[in-house]
Amino acid sequence: MESLFVFTSPPSTCSYLPDQQWSLTYQMVSRLTPLEYQERLKAGWRRFGFSLFRPTCPACTACRSLRVPVATFKPDRSQRRCLAANDGDVKLVIGLPEVTDEKLDLYDRFHSYQHEHVGWSDHGPKDASDFAESFVDNPFVTQEWCYYLGEKLVGVGYVDNFPEGLSAIYFFHDPAERNRSLGTFNVLSIIRAAAQWNLPHVYLGYFVEGCRSLEYKARFRPNEALSTEGEWEAFREG
Repeated sequence: MESLFVFTSPPSTCSYLPDQQWSLTYQMVSRLTPLEYQERLKAGWRRFGFSLFRPTCPACTACRSLRVPVATFKPDRSQRRCLAANDGDVKLVIGLPEVTDEKLDLYDRFHSYQHEHVGWSDHGPKDASDFAESFVDNPFVTQEWCYYLGEKLVGVGYVDNFPEGLSAIYFFHDPAERNRSLGTFNVLSIIRAAAQWNLPHVYLGYFVEGCRSLEYKARFRPNEALSTEGEWEAFREG
């Protein structure tokens, strides 16, 4: 790993829990291997492009890294319905990240819907260079998971593949197809691929109790969360 610099943001209103203050420590890198990132991920860091980050909040520990042990995962009734509704209809194509007008439009429509209906901040349209910086330019090879309904692109996810598992980076989808629960289908697809590739864990990022956008992650059970002591422990049993 080749580190460029490290900095910690000053405390500000938390985007997940508005009654809390948050602060993030960032490490910008110019080079990083999958194995090096794996060790950071297991210690509670996440990655977006060439930026590693983790919460270092002054008085809150609500953000908990969550992972699913693939061998013991059992989909619940709702997740089985999601698989039945999408398998055979929605086609998954895994490839290398690239910018297209179709993805930019899908990303903007997804965020516009989340802003209007979920309360996300309004970021405005994302241009090609911003999209590339977020999803295409990476320190190691990242997978792009594209979901199609017929010829129509309805979902795009980004996934890191390393020796001990898969890490879900980000996913956005067509709001007009929200009844298909494509976010759930994406996670189920990642868990299924990890099982096929004999990988032991799927990392889902941060779970935050009380944050509507992040609480869904705990529904993939059984799962494990990283404790404040740095140990992975059983969190929500199946």
